[in-house]
Amino acid sequence: MTPVYLLSGLVLLCFIFAKMIKSSLNIRLVTQIVLGINALAFLIHTFGLGLRWYIAMHAPWSNGYESMIYIAWAIALAGIFFSRQSVVSLALTSILAGVTLFVAHLSWMDPQITTLVPVLNSYWLNIHVSVITASYGFLGLCALLGFFTLILFLLRSKTNTKRNKELERNIVEATRINEMAMILGLSLLTIGNFLGGVWANESWGRYWGWDPKETWALVSILIYAAIVHFRFVPKWNNPFAFAVASTVSFASIIMTYFGVNFYLSGMHSYAAGDPIPVPPFVYYTIVIVAFVIALAYPKRNIERTL
Repeated sequence: MTPVYLLSGLVLLCFIFAKMIKSSLNIRLVTQIVLGINALAFLIHTFGLGLRWYIAMHAPWSNGYESMIYIAWAIALAGIFFSRQSVVSLALTSILAGVTLFVAHLSWMDPQITTLVPVLNSYWLNIHVSVITASYGFLGLCALLGFFTLILFLLRSKTNTKRNKELERNIVEATRINEMAMILGLSLLTIGNFLGGVWANESWGRYWGWDPKETWALVSILIYAAIVHFRFVPKWNNPFAFAVASTVSFASIIMTYFGVNFYLSGMHSYAAGDPIPVPPFVYYTIVIVAFVIALAYPKRNIERTL
């Protein structure tokens, strides 16, 4: 599924940028084809998850490899869910789902089906992990939409041209979908965290213990809760601030998922592999994001707000 998601998303994204340059270009047929390809890929993806569930006799999100496959599934679902509101969401989620599947099949991810450790042998695995991990897919969409919005800011010029108006229309549309996806992702993250507290009480006899995973999940909730309230702060009630925040804040999700499992010790480390060095692309990503934000900052002002 990796090349299918990646290629279809990249093709659609190219057509989206082409339409921004030439507004008369009709990309409806391309969008329908890509949506059909993604829907078929999603069904095959779902069948694969179900088959693994049947063979393993437990939910297929009990270790790093399985959870990455499930996150890619949630990302693809988010793209299909928002495809009628925004073709940009479909293109970006398709690319991200492909990248996530690619990461899942790297050498340090073990795809082997194993038996569950005792603490995971619970019906709460199906409930808590599925809800809280699905939120990562929607919040990943937020990060992509935020970065895409920053790129659109970069493409703007100082003159009030037709292309500028098209870019501003896409900026506002992407911001609107971004906010909807963030509210949904935050809701899933919060519900999943509460469900995790119930599971913790059944497993360890306490609802909350400031375990690294619990702490970072709470940090992520607080960060995204603050971002969705930007509209009530006049200085931050604009697409640029929302784009920057939604892009940068995904670092807390990465820390919650990867950082805690692979670099911190705690009760949730049972699902992690051996510690791994920080991949070089992480540093490159940080530099690229910071560079794009810096370049987009002078062009941050547009006529419309959230």
